[in-house]
Amino acid sequence: MALSTLTAAYGGSRWSPRGTERNDFLDTWGDWGASSECGKLHAVLLKRPGPELDAIDDYDSAQMRAGLDPALARAQHDALARTYEAHGVAVHRVETGRLDKPNAYFCRDLMLMTPQGAIVARPASTVRAGEERYVTEALGRLGVPILLTVHGAGTFEGADVAWVNKDLCFLAEGLRTNRAGGDQVERMLREIGTKEVVRVQLPYGAMHLDGLVNFLDRNLAAIWPRRTPYVLWRTLREYGFSFIEVEDEEEAQGCLPLNFVALAPGKIVMPRGGDRLRARYEQAGVECIEVDVSELIKGGGGIHCMTAILRREDP
Repeated sequence: MALSTLTAAYGGSRWSPRGTERNDFLDTWGDWGASSECGKLHAVLLKRPGPELDAIDDYDSAQMRAGLDPALARAQHDALARTYEAHGVAVHRVETGRLDKPNAYFCRDLMLMTPQGAIVARPASTVRAGEERYVTEALGRLGVPILLTVHGAGTFEGADVAWVNKDLCFLAEGLRTNRAGGDQVERMLREIGTKEVVRVQLPYGAMHLDGLVNFLDRNLAAIWPRRTPYVLWRTLREYGFSFIEVEDEEEAQGCLPLNFVALAPGKIVMPRGGDRLRARYEQAGVECIEVDVSELIKGGGGIHCMTAILRREDP
């Protein structure tokens, strides 16, 4: 009886096992990923506000801060996109949506980029429920791998995670991210190799973690005293961070100068109007590029909230 020889398809000598190196990821998916809030920025995902802004009857019921001018909001959003492009950042777009979802231009809330792909959020409110579908469509069209879609009883919004580096991030629970959603996200982050996922609690009246802390440089953070969780401040201090603290709470609440996006270490795009905090950033050596988003802010968030990160280098 003749002996059989396995072919490659069945694990024979020419079987070629797949590796885990970065080149395998790049060949399959492309150059996506992020594990920092301040490394050099290469690609973002935005959603230009569309006719859904014209359909708003009650801005409070839509969970916005104030009534806004849709045409002006769109013009300001276009200016933000042009600013990114002028600094070498590729701008990708969410191209679809629903007329009853006016908050969808706050893309940061709808996904979290990790070093190995995206985690799709599950927004906490009925007003924003379903927005994640259209971000998922955009990610699929671009070829961005999706590691997890938060599901079941979990709620999670991407603005409740802040990356320090590939080994350390903060994950907040509060109004928008609940324990079940946070647990799902933490499990995935640890599965892909994040060594420290520091869980923090947001105070009553806080929307997202990115409204309380942001990163200007490799070892420099902007924080809001009496709102920023103590464990976050303590952890960053142990890692050698210095801090710029919010002093003018009226300016911080009205203009959202803490809600910036870093283009590179020590270089940020920030909302126009936060003069006191901008001056302190500049005194610390940070280059500040201002964009007028005053009309968009009436929706309830700033530049960081509007910007989903697709590709950022490690700092």
